Amino acid sequence: MNQQTRLFLLFAWLMVAVLLWMEWGKEQAAKLAPPVVTPAAQVVPQVVPGATPAAVPAAVVPGQAPAAATPATASASAAPAAVQIETDVLRVQLDGGSFRQVDLLQYPKTMDGSDPVRLFSADNADYYQAQTGWSGQGGSLAPNHSGFVADGGATQFKLAAGANTLEVPFTWSGANGVVIHRVVRFTRGSYAVDVRDSVTNGGSTPWQGYVYRQLVRVPPTIQTGMMHPESYSFVGATWSDGKHYDRRAFKDYMDGGTIDQTIKGGWLAMPQHHFLSVWIPEADQQAKFSLSQTGPLDAIAAMGPGFTLQPGQSTTTNARLWVGPKDVKALEALNVPGLDRAIDYSRFSIFAVLGGWLFWLLMKIHALFGNWGWSIIGLVFLLKLALFPLSNAQYKSTAQMRRVQPRMKALQERYGDDKQKLQMAMMELYKTEKINPVGGCLPVIPQTIIFMTLYWVLSESVELRHAPWIGWIHDLTARDPYFVLPVLNAAIMFFTQHLTPPAPGMDPTQQKMMKAMPVMFGIFLAILPAGLVLYQVANGALGLIQQTYMLRKYADKSSPGTHDAKKK
Repeated sequence: MNQQTRLFLLFAWLMVAVLLWMEWGKEQAAKLAPPVVTPAAQVVPQVVPGATPAAVPAAVVPGQAPAAATPATASASAAPAAVQIETDVLRVQLDGGSFRQVDLLQYPKTMDGSDPVRLFSADNADYYQAQTGWSGQGGSLAPNHSGFVADGGATQFKLAAGANTLEVPFTWSGANGVVIHRVVRFTRGSYAVDVRDSVTNGGSTPWQGYVYRQLVRVPPTIQTGMMHPESYSFVGATWSDGKHYDRRAFKDYMDGGTIDQTIKGGWLAMPQHHFLSVWIPEADQQAKFSLSQTGPLDAIAAMGPGFTLQPGQSTTTNARLWVGPKDVKALEALNVPGLDRAIDYSRFSIFAVLGGWLFWLLMKIHALFGNWGWSIIGLVFLLKLALFPLSNAQYKSTAQMRRVQPRMKALQERYGDDKQKLQMAMMELYKTEKINPVGGCLPVIPQTIIFMTLYWVLSESVELRHAPWIGWIHDLTARDPYFVLPVLNAAIMFFTQHLTPPAPGMDPTQQKMMKAMPVMFGIFLAILPAGLVLYQVANGALGLIQQTYMLRKYADKSSPGTHDAKKK
């Protein structure tokens, strides 16, 4: 079995194994729905997003996940008008508890740079919002996310020139004497928004309440098909306690049952292709994470912490909301354990961890070249150096097999259909010439794993979105518009295959199939992001150079067995 055959079969086997693993995981999740866990220290009431402040539930429903109102209900509620907020990177419509609409000003929808990406929206078809509010217990009044009013009646806020932060204040005052001051703080150049609530019980009776933060959206319509990179991205809900990570795709949202986990700190998110939203509660405060589905809406919520305030007492609680790109450096700067998994290179740890390392290395190279295309080529060069011992063994084996090819054909003619004698003679030849017939297999495994990992990394990295390389490649995360790279890769595979001797005993039909492999791979790569195809072209080109050198090197080193054959 030659190098190209091994590569194709191992790649196909790994892909099938991954698909089977994913299906098995979904089946097990459906069988083992997590049990309901109610914290002993608190009972979390039901939250009805979109309801007016007066609609706080009178009866507490322990352990019930927050229910999400339909977009029509939310838009028809008696919520105050949203204020308009603009920084250097965000344009926001906020009514105090609901981030109704958020535009990412530094990220245009298309290459022409006309309109910015709209991540949050109040439109029914694209409904997607981050919400935070309060729920009272035991009859205590509390505002849900529609209950806050901007202080002073202001409706326009803009980050001033030279200022680093912009604070937008909101207030809710209850008939029970409880006052909640909320300050939403935006920072220049940042997609992280701080939300700070200060609660004061100015009444004459104790007050009990719980804060909640949730992400609610109508599952988006994804462009399906092999020509659309976004169709391969994970879209759904993800969450973590800082150590353990889990996720649920919208298409399987309630198949595994709801979740009901008490988590201290942690985070909850809704990622999509290149962008995501994340609620990050305080690290030292406890909340109950849960999934819910109401009508067309899917939601993930953090309920808690809960507070009991005696008359005259006050308390505060803080959270951060990330609403923006999957920017690795910026997310790392938040210093939240496990938040790197929110980027979600893969659900499998081996690919996720390796993907993080590869992208870290890619960023270091980019700091030198300043171009992501050349950085990918630089990454290939470094990986070739790291894998040189394995690749060297692979190409050495290929060169030795090519050198003894005439003798192998002679053995095939001598023994004909006697497979047993032919096999024994071949093994003797390998022993005499000190050839390891499986020496080319081992390097294929790490190369295939790296290729699959880079598939996720290059597809998900927003840093490469709309990033040009040279000439016709204007977006490394989109396919090559003229298929130049896939054709070039097919040509490289053809020449590499020409240097590789066919496997002993391979019939003409198999040889024809092997000759068709460059075309098959060219078609396959034509639908992948240009950055990934560029990696494969650079990897193949360097491999072709290395193999040509090894063939020349070992072709001149004839063994005693070869001299004996010539004398005869």
